[in-house]
Amino acid sequence: MTCPQPPLSLYLHLPWCVRKCPYCDFNSHRAGERPPRERYLTALRADLEQESVKAARRPVQTVFIGGGTPSLFTPDEIGVLLDDCRRLLDLGECSEITMEANPGTVEHGSLKAYRQAGVSRLSLGAQSFDADSLRTLGRIHGPGEIHAAYEEALEAAFDSINVDLMFALPDQDEDRAAADIRALLKLAPPHISYYQLTLEPNTVFFSRPPRGLPNDDRAFGIQELGHRLIAEAGYQQYEISAFARPGHRCRHNLNYWTFGDYLAAGAGAHGKLTDENGKTSRYRKPANPLLYMEQAEAKALDDAPVAISDKDLSFEFMLNALRLNDGFDESLLQSRTGLKPSDIAAITSQAAADGLLQQTDAPGWRPTARGFRFLNDLQARFLP
Repeated sequence: MTCPQPPLSLYLHLPWCVRKCPYCDFNSHRAGERPPRERYLTALRADLEQESVKAARRPVQTVFIGGGTPSLFTPDEIGVLLDDCRRLLDLGECSEITMEANPGTVEHGSLKAYRQAGVSRLSLGAQSFDADSLRTLGRIHGPGEIHAAYEEALEAAFDSINVDLMFALPDQDEDRAAADIRALLKLAPPHISYYQLTLEPNTVFFSRPPRGLPNDDRAFGIQELGHRLIAEAGYQQYEISAFARPGHRCRHNLNYWTFGDYLAAGAGAHGKLTDENGKTSRYRKPANPLLYMEQAEAKALDDAPVAISDKDLSFEFMLNALRLNDGFDESLLQSRTGLKPSDIAAITSQAAADGLLQQTDAPGWRPTARGFRFLNDLQARFLP
């Protein structure tokens, strides 16, 4: 039996940064003097040829260029990459092409050139407007570069702009956090990503935690303050760390959170695909850029798909959908996983009894305020 397939997106990974931030657990590598950008773009082209077979002529709805620091690549190079995407994939319905940019790597005039190359949505990694906090986080920019990059982004006339801001930083109290938020709100970006600094394994901060990290209660107080100030400024929270003005929600990320499909190209990129029989698989590319380029050049990328077992499907779905303020409809659960509401009824009923979930009219389920505070615990209830 043929099943309807979810919407399809494309993620492109550009793995180099000027230097590695001590909190970052993404697949990013120090660029050095001359990162092999041309060779990497050639490898991406070969990778995209392989991805086009996986796509099987399905239209691509959104594209996201992440890293690393994609703005280390020139506008001309990004234009070539997007031309390859258009040649090899069906981007006819794609209206959102996002690129991440570091304010410290944006040269005057380059953002307009990225816009002309085809990028329609920009995501600026500000992280903080406090100079001391930026130094502690290992960022290569200061507050002035953030303002300059944002003004240039406005002049470039992107369809939408996101700005990232972190909270619960070392030595941050509510006053310093509020000053950060107010500095961001003066820019009035259409979209805000507001998320907590966490100590992830395999990072410098995990092995050598910085002094002055807020405890859990202070971090939660800072989060509540931030959510209130952002809401008072007219933004709607639609995901645990995402806020937008009307018409500016990130469609690419929404596809992740609603368990859509996505192609993946680049070192360490992850993909997810659902076949015509409703079976879902994940795959990933080699994380080491040199190994990735060698395999792509030999047309021998090691990215064999791994099927998601039926017993893992509910957890995989909830890991994404429970991040959304509106939660999920039972019809979405069934169409994306094949699971019926009765298959998870015991878990949802107990979570509701414990004050973590509440039913919606759809019908469906959404986290309560308590459920969002203890989201990891709520999601873990769906582990097999």
